Amino acid sequence: MIVLGIETSCDETACAIVDDARGIRANVVLSQLDEHRPYGGVVPEVAARAHLHYLDGLIRQALDEAHLDLGQVDAIAATGGPGLIGGVIVGVMTAKAMAAARGLPFVAVNHLEGHALTARLTDDVPFPYLLLLVSGGHCQLLEVEGVGRYRRLGTTIDDAVGEAFDKTAKLLGLGYPGGPLLEKAAQKATNPGRFDLPAPMKGRPDCDFSFSGLKTAVRRHVEQLGTPTEADVADLAAAFHHAVGQSLLDRCDRAIKAFKGRHPADEQGGGRHLVVAGGVAANKYLREQLAKLAAKRGLTFTAPPLALCTDNAAMIAWAGLERFRLGQTDGLDFAPRPRWPLDPTAKPMKFAGVKA
Repeated sequence: MIVLGIETSCDETACAIVDDARGIRANVVLSQLDEHRPYGGVVPEVAARAHLHYLDGLIRQALDEAHLDLGQVDAIAATGGPGLIGGVIVGVMTAKAMAAARGLPFVAVNHLEGHALTARLTDDVPFPYLLLLVSGGHCQLLEVEGVGRYRRLGTTIDDAVGEAFDKTAKLLGLGYPGGPLLEKAAQKATNPGRFDLPAPMKGRPDCDFSFSGLKTAVRRHVEQLGTPTEADVADLAAAFHHAVGQSLLDRCDRAIKAFKGRHPADEQGGGRHLVVAGGVAANKYLREQLAKLAAKRGLTFTAPPLALCTDNAAMIAWAGLERFRLGQTDGLDFAPRPRWPLDPTAKPMKFAGVKA
């Protein structure tokens, strides 16, 4: 079984081809960072036009790399949401056109489910498992019970963690994208304990997140410093990393207890994994801290390779394949969605928007 996947939800244009032996036959990603960097963030209209310009060529490139033609593909999958609606429309309409022209099944994939199921592509992790989904637009803790079956334990009440990274990097004059630049700056810290930043929500009885206050605390330190030196920036970046880490560990620890209570480990390996996914999962410091927590709580820690943490089409093709082999396909009347929660029964967070 071979599925072609398309990802156009934000600022990466991507196409990939995967098979049911968990083989990635092609995975082509074109970053739009150069187009968006002058604006300090993603411009939706610029992103949509770039997807429209590059996508056809990337599909041809993926098919060439996989040594396949479209007649050898069993289904077409595309991100159907959530995301910047202009880009999502480009990917969905392209996938529908290919499916209609070739008489192939079409699968609309929830972008978040793509991240959620990546660990099954790379490590064959069995259901159920606990997922920490951390990216520029989302920060959630979820019990992954099966394809299309998610229980949300916690979400951000304001900013997503990746959003906090980007905004903090901007405050420190590091540029965009903030995550990699902040991580690089933190590695140069000579006095990482110099600044005392709060670990948001630590000790609270639920599993929710909040990062807007942490961003404000960084701003106050920057204002007090006037013009931060390179050493100031490095120490603040290290303090920010520590605060984020402490918050994530505290929230995850609470979620682990809830997860274990509902899902005792079984003989098939279910109930034994803590998985982290999303763009922020590429942060090495956070990966190390989460791995220690998982070991402490008797869980196996699983994180995708760095290239599969950020937005890519391999995860979309795989999620499409998982749905396709269960008989879950979509009609050509599917409407792209700017919002698409994994757990539709979970209550919305008033100030979190799509990040909940």
